[in-house]
Amino acid sequence: MTARLQEVARCATVAIALALPSGAKADTAAPPVEALVAQALERSPTLAALEARLDAAREMVAPAGALPNPMAEAVLQNIGVDDFTLGDEEMSMLSLEVRQDLLWPGKRAAARSSATSRTEVEAARLELARRTIAAEVRAIYARLYAADRERQALAASSELLDLLAETVAARYAAGGAEQEAVIKAQLQGSRVAERLDDVAAGRSRLVAGLNRLLDQPGGAPLGEVVALPPLNFPGGSWEELAAANAPSVVVAARAVDDAMRRLELARLDLKPNLSAGAGLGYRGGLDPALMLRFGAEIPFAREEKQKPAIRAAEHELTMAQAELRDATAVARAEAARLEAERQRADRQLLRYREAIVPQTSAAVDAARASYLAGRGDFSTVIEDFELWLAARAEVARREADRFEIWAQLEALVAPAPATEGESE
Repeated sequence: MTARLQEVARCATVAIALALPSGAKADTAAPPVEALVAQALERSPTLAALEARLDAAREMVAPAGALPNPMAEAVLQNIGVDDFTLGDEEMSMLSLEVRQDLLWPGKRAAARSSATSRTEVEAARLELARRTIAAEVRAIYARLYAADRERQALAASSELLDLLAETVAARYAAGGAEQEAVIKAQLQGSRVAERLDDVAAGRSRLVAGLNRLLDQPGGAPLGEVVALPPLNFPGGSWEELAAANAPSVVVAARAVDDAMRRLELARLDLKPNLSAGAGLGYRGGLDPALMLRFGAEIPFAREEKQKPAIRAAEHELTMAQAELRDATAVARAEAARLEAERQRADRQLLRYREAIVPQTSAAVDAARASYLAGRGDFSTVIEDFELWLAARAEVARREADRFEIWAQLEALVAPAPATEGESE
């Protein structure tokens, strides 16, 4: 029986051995979360693709307002079909003409404005992606913190396991311990080792997800997340901040502006385009001829072409306005949810720190003392031990929840950075 009691104590050694996953060292700390956020924003292929898309849209602003290329034409005008009459007939000439198609006044500016609005939509989408990635990195970091604290609590529980083993040994020496108590003490050590293995596997999955965002090999190690940075929740109405600053709302608002400018451009398309030209005609020995031309489109196809395009642009504007209202409602609802979650996290964290954790410690001590005095059952000791262990792991999870709420709120309500041409 003594050998079996010693096995209980060895469970603590096994727990410590399994406390850290392969590839990580206890004395290696993970980089600060904001350093990882900066790295993800710098390396993200998703952001690189969106930045290239934005650059492409910017390149199209200048061409959108450019005039069509001029046309050069050479024309031979010969009076009669039997003889070459250049120089003999006044109307016969060889002319060189240059013609320039012109847009109705305001069309070029409207086209540039429409192209600029598309760049603003792409810029807003890029900012949305940046905030989404930053929030994902921070959320994973918080989960890693919770996993590392749970791992630490499990490793620290080896000391309590030793104490439980000593309790069983003392009762057995006094003739008051049953074989069931010894087996349960051994089983609890195995359960701790099992949970450590599960925590290590879950941590590896989290690190792989983080490495994907950092654009580095999935198995790249990450040190222990020792602490979460202090949080500074914004004041005022979170719903109002979300309605004004949520990137999804900004995307929808810029889409409305883009739809309005495209509608303006479609309406201007009803106006006829113009053309102007000039030429010089060679007439042999006769005086050269000077030619000036001016033309205007005749919009015969407006019922089939321009007016349907205007109606389509009006529908797109209605759709964009509805999507803006929806995005605003979603942002407000998300802000309200985060406010409720933050209040709950604050209450629960306070409850665990000031009540549940001290109470579980006291319960374990009382159950052990009662068992040692022959008045209690060892199952109660094990149950209280599990509550003690769960409480310590839950504190870290509640802290991680609170940090994740802040990360989501930061992505939702932080003021948008100044764009080009705006003062900071």
